[in-house]
Amino acid sequence: MKLSERLPASRLLTAIVTILLAMTAVAVASTVVALDSLGDAREQAIDKVAPAERRAKDLNRALLDQETGLRGFVLTGEQTFLMPYLDGQTAATQAENDVRGFVGDPNGRVGRIATLAQQWRTDYADPTIARVRAAGPALAPAGDTDRGRVLFEQIRTEISALQADIGGLAATARDDVTHAANVVLWLVIGMGVLLVAVIGGLSLLLYRLLIAPLAELAEQVRQVASGDFDHEIDAHGPRETVMLGEDVDAMRRRILQELATLDAASAELQRSNSELEQFAYVASHDLQEPLRKVASFCQLLQRRYGGKLDERADQYIEFAVDGAKRMQGLINDLLAFSRVGRITRERTMVDLGEVIRQLVDSFSERIEETNAHVVAGDLPSVRGEATLLSAVFQNLISNALKFRGSADPIVNIEAERDGDMWKFSVHDNGIGIEPEYADRIFVIFQRLHPKDAYPGTGIGLAMCRKIVEYHGGTIWLKTDVDAGTTFEFTLPVAEEDLAELPTTPIEVPHD
Repeated sequence: MKLSERLPASRLLTAIVTILLAMTAVAVASTVVALDSLGDAREQAIDKVAPAERRAKDLNRALLDQETGLRGFVLTGEQTFLMPYLDGQTAATQAENDVRGFVGDPNGRVGRIATLAQQWRTDYADPTIARVRAAGPALAPAGDTDRGRVLFEQIRTEISALQADIGGLAATARDDVTHAANVVLWLVIGMGVLLVAVIGGLSLLLYRLLIAPLAELAEQVRQVASGDFDHEIDAHGPRETVMLGEDVDAMRRRILQELATLDAASAELQRSNSELEQFAYVASHDLQEPLRKVASFCQLLQRRYGGKLDERADQYIEFAVDGAKRMQGLINDLLAFSRVGRITRERTMVDLGEVIRQLVDSFSERIEETNAHVVAGDLPSVRGEATLLSAVFQNLISNALKFRGSADPIVNIEAERDGDMWKFSVHDNGIGIEPEYADRIFVIFQRLHPKDAYPGTGIGLAMCRKIVEYHGGTIWLKTDVDAGTTFEFTLPVAEEDLAELPTTPIEVPHD
């Protein structure tokens, strides 16, 4: 077993995230160190070396001001010419201190400049000033002038060397800044490339360890769900995926067992139903001839001996005739019920509007007796067996006329499109049916009233349900009506074009 199949997905994800975070932390830390070095180099170049360069120039200017002030005082003897000399000393001292503060004393230059400047003032400048003050402007002795020039040339030489040294520090600082910036740049580039590579690699690893096994498992589950229950599910990947695959495969095996049981039960039920229908057909068919004979002779006895025997004999003969007639009705209805779905005919397009017209004509006498109104809206054409579909409406209309109330019967028949189905509604204003009997009324031979109150065999609604379901629909009693009875049922919409429907409702009133 692979390591990825032994470890749970949570640990794999934790390991992947930990690696990613560790590499990110290393990259960020390296960048921070490089940025810190860049900051130090920038500080050295901008905050120290650059000011030191400026102050070295200020130091050179202060020393030149001292020489210039001294020369003017020697030539004129004016005290005001000594101001640059005196101020230059203060400025030179401050500049020396600033240079030391910024860059120290490169190669001891600042110290030598201070020493040479002090020596120049002590050996040459101050004695010259004292002489001019005492004797007035005059040419200094050639030896003193040469000595002063030599000392100041040494100062200039040291100043130039100091500026060169600070220039070298500046070049070094710029190089350090450039190097640090390059390091930061390459670190950022490297970090980006590394992160892209790591994320890409981890994504590929994540796909192979988690996504791919789940996708493969999902594909196998879809194959099983499509009906291939013999396909064994073989899951790979993390522990959770493997366990899920094992659970799904166990469910698949259980479904196979259940299907095998259901197939056996279905085959047994189909065989039993077939035998039962065959028995009903044979029994009802074989009973027809002896029953007709019994009914014929009973009626013959009634005609020939009616009134010639005593009253009780006449009553017995009437009971026999009535029982034979009702037995014939039950057998005929049972025979018709057993034929639904067993004896099939070619299905054609049936114009249900025309079916209702024919039924209204056939019920004309009954409609006239009850002063009923049968109103049918626009009804579609459906594909089916015309005789069976006619039987559905015949039973529903017959029940509406049979179970009527005190008012004149009104039967409304409507249809509306509901997706791929037509939904039909047959409503009457009769005595109605209690909601608790909504399922019982569709069971064969079930009656809610005594046969003396309302004649019938109790097979009509069971026949309706069997015919509707045989045509791919469903029938039910609508229980949320205020009065009367409403039956609703569905039939599939035919693929063919619908026949032209009547534009006005059908109404056959009889006063």
